[in-house]
Amino acid sequence: MGFKSSALPISSLFPFLYFMIRDFHIAKREEDISTYAGYVGSAYMLGRALTSVFWGTVADRYGRRPVIIFGTFVVVVFNTLFGLSVNFWMAIITRFLLGFLNGLIGPIKAYAAEIFREEYQALGMSTISSAWGIGLIIGPALGGFLAQPAEKYPAAFSRDSIFGRFPYFLPCLCISLFSLVVCIASFWMPETLHNHDSRMPPQSSYKALEAASDTKDGNESTPKESLFKNWPLMSSIIIYCVFALHDMAYSEIFSLWAVTPRKFGGLSYSTVDVGEVLSISGCGLLVFQLTLYPLVEKYFGPIIIARVAGVLSIPLLTSYPYIAMLSGTALSVAINIASLLKNALSISITTGLFILQNKAVDQRQRGAANGLAMTSMSFFKALGPAGGGVLFSWAQKRLDASILPGDQVVFFVLNVIEAIGVLLTFKPFLVET
Repeated sequence: MGFKSSALPISSLFPFLYFMIRDFHIAKREEDISTYAGYVGSAYMLGRALTSVFWGTVADRYGRRPVIIFGTFVVVVFNTLFGLSVNFWMAIITRFLLGFLNGLIGPIKAYAAEIFREEYQALGMSTISSAWGIGLIIGPALGGFLAQPAEKYPAAFSRDSIFGRFPYFLPCLCISLFSLVVCIASFWMPETLHNHDSRMPPQSSYKALEAASDTKDGNESTPKESLFKNWPLMSSIIIYCVFALHDMAYSEIFSLWAVTPRKFGGLSYSTVDVGEVLSISGCGLLVFQLTLYPLVEKYFGPIIIARVAGVLSIPLLTSYPYIAMLSGTALSVAINIASLLKNALSISITTGLFILQNKAVDQRQRGAANGLAMTSMSFFKALGPAGGGVLFSWAQKRLDASILPGDQVVFFVLNVIEAIGVLLTFKPFLVET
């Protein structure tokens, strides 16, 4: 549930962000809306990047549960404030603080690795990805169906009500209420951080990375290998960062592309249409993660799956500009199938890398290791929306180019990043433990 609390504020944004930026009237031209939307999408990840190591260290020192409780409470406060944003800068600041004070994902990944035995690690990481998948179902549905309620449901919501004056508040409020329930329920979570000596002085974030330790039977702590010198861990984190950059840029670009007018190469979808597509993808992703992925991983291993998924993603993304030429039922069927396949392939890659990262370190280093992974990944994910927004805006201004016109150049760049990630999964770069 904590992972869903982290996923919902991210996934709910995609269906309505374009329209939110439009309503702020900060973009001078319609083609520039995507650029500003990218900045808002990046603010959360930038904030998270600055503190992920800190929250991982706190989770190693004081336990997973306190960090999870505080993180869900932060979602309650700042996601609500984001829904009440009256201008572009308020949206940027609230999203940044939401990421800066939210240390959920690293400790939750460590928690999942600790409650599952070694032989069930694939199931544990698949469960985490499934929780994310549920967030990908609920979040876009909330964002798509509940944004601008006074326009969509005038009989229930007056234009003079708070939901009329703040058209993007309702989906944010629903997510905040859900996070409040999760926050309260988290008080009854069993703590999984064991073999911990409470007399041990707290360590700085850097020291936690350089000299994570293990305490057994009350004996003096024994220094462990520096995380920075642990190449199996560091290589998996670097590859994780490359795919994270791709996935976040894709998520931002897909939603912008879907709502962009046809004259700019988009699909002219509404918030409801985008919410439906993303929710259907989330449903398929959930089924895939709970049924197929653990079985396939058992026989082929996480690395083979990541390579195959990366290679298959390239021709799939190449087809997107041609899907935009369709209309009616053909468009609806094609875009839903493509979106579902793309998300399933992406989550297969990240789940495999989760497994490799947690296998590369012992328990006392796991929170710091996940914090390091989250910091690195968040910096790349912060680049994704901003870079994707700028790239998409630029593509809209070169519709008549002779080479890779319009959105073709956007999906070409995404494929280049994906190809780099696939190449890095081979030896000698990637080393398995």
